Amino acid sequence: MTEQHPNHPHPHLRRRIGVVQATAINMSQMCGIGPFITIPAMVVVFGGPQAILGWVFGALLALCDGLVWAELGAAMPGSGGTYVYLREAFQYRTGRLMPFLFVWTAILFIPLIMSTGVYGFVSYLRYLWPSMTTAESYVVGLVAVVLIVALLWRRIDSIGKMTEILWAIMIGTLLTVIAASYTHFNASQVFTFPAHAFDLTRGGFWIGFAGGLTIGIYDYLGYNTTAYLGAEVKRPGVTLPRSIVYAVLAMMVVYLAMQIGVLGVVNWHQMLNSNSEAYTSVASLVLQRTVGSTAAKIVTVFILITAFTSILAGLLAGSRVPYDAARDGVFFRSFAKLHPKHEFPVIGLLTMGVITAAGFVIGELTSLSVLIQLLTVVMVLVQALAQIAALFVLRRRQPQLRRPYRMALYPLPALIAGLGWVVIYAYSDKNAPGLHPIELSLLWVVVGIAAFLLWARSKRQWPFGPKVVEEQYLNADPKLLEFDEEDLSTAVAAGDGRSDTRP
Repeated sequence: MTEQHPNHPHPHLRRRIGVVQATAINMSQMCGIGPFITIPAMVVVFGGPQAILGWVFGALLALCDGLVWAELGAAMPGSGGTYVYLREAFQYRTGRLMPFLFVWTAILFIPLIMSTGVYGFVSYLRYLWPSMTTAESYVVGLVAVVLIVALLWRRIDSIGKMTEILWAIMIGTLLTVIAASYTHFNASQVFTFPAHAFDLTRGGFWIGFAGGLTIGIYDYLGYNTTAYLGAEVKRPGVTLPRSIVYAVLAMMVVYLAMQIGVLGVVNWHQMLNSNSEAYTSVASLVLQRTVGSTAAKIVTVFILITAFTSILAGLLAGSRVPYDAARDGVFFRSFAKLHPKHEFPVIGLLTMGVITAAGFVIGELTSLSVLIQLLTVVMVLVQALAQIAALFVLRRRQPQLRRPYRMALYPLPALIAGLGWVVIYAYSDKNAPGLHPIELSLLWVVVGIAAFLLWARSKRQWPFGPKVVEEQYLNADPKLLEFDEEDLSTAVAAGDGRSDTRP
């Protein structure tokens, strides 16, 4: 969250990440437990194999929204992502309100994302433990959360090796499922659609489309990871847009191949039963039907390992978000306190652990689709739509801001992204009946504004004090926003110090 000052790079944050590494980072964050648990959910919301549309339009939304991230990240390549963009764009009228609300919202949506991992862990464990009762599933999920928090209750200097092993297992598992599915592929199961599957005049189609778009964008989340690492990206005007576009297109191919392959082995009608193996552990079922139960059990173990470690890594990183903001003086001071011995943010970790457990319980009581609706709707107002608005505000407020990458076909991609997020938000109540996610998200924002006012009063910040406007990136040295100080002379000598880095 704490970005290096544009004119004074932090000595430990070096611009070393190029296009290949950045694309790999984005793809590794996009690829997790998601596709293994959402393929049946996608079929359910669409009501048939036309669920393929969810992956295509989810990729379109991720691509258009990714170009918003690319322009903002290239212009303000510090660590922090949305936090930085909202601070720079909205400081003129509302002071620190918007970055505060982003952190306030992140406290909710980050652990809710992690709770889908707990849900997936329990779902696939049922394949190895078919006699698991409902009560036992709750115990397993909650114990998993407690165990993860306990494992994080220590000094952790680096999880790099763990994440490398995690994503190697995940990619290997994905490719195994895809390859196995095409050895016993039945095309008629994939391309035989139910009546009125593409009838655009029916309200049910658009409800299913919005639900599928929500699940799709959930699976593509992570395409913006390198924007949060802006202080370590070399030539962000080239690296950020390319890494986002390449990652989204590559993962779309993988997801489509997996969705089509799975549908060619498992009849989609079986996925409509939420208690069936076709719904709870479809990847394991594919392997069981194609290469045998032994291979299915081995791959299921890999999926369980991936789910567990991805939750651990997610909570480790997520607990630092409110800590960094509090340390910067833009959030409640209590979140900046570290454990006296192990030096980790206690309040942030405990808060997110509790919300993760609550999210898992909600998912078990309702469904995975409902849980995804809740976490996505929370993101829409304070991150997705606010960030699109920030793009337009900064174009008007800071026309002289150096923009090494300008959105292609501006403002069309931003408007398409905004439309996609509005569709997700507008249909969320219908896709999560009885839970009222729209009302809950608005309530969360209102409570967040009240919390901001309490914080601002204690800090004598706007509106209880002077409004401080700091246009940090307008007068920054352009070369320091492209290269590391250590490499600058070499880069200039090689001809890489040019200011126009638009791809």
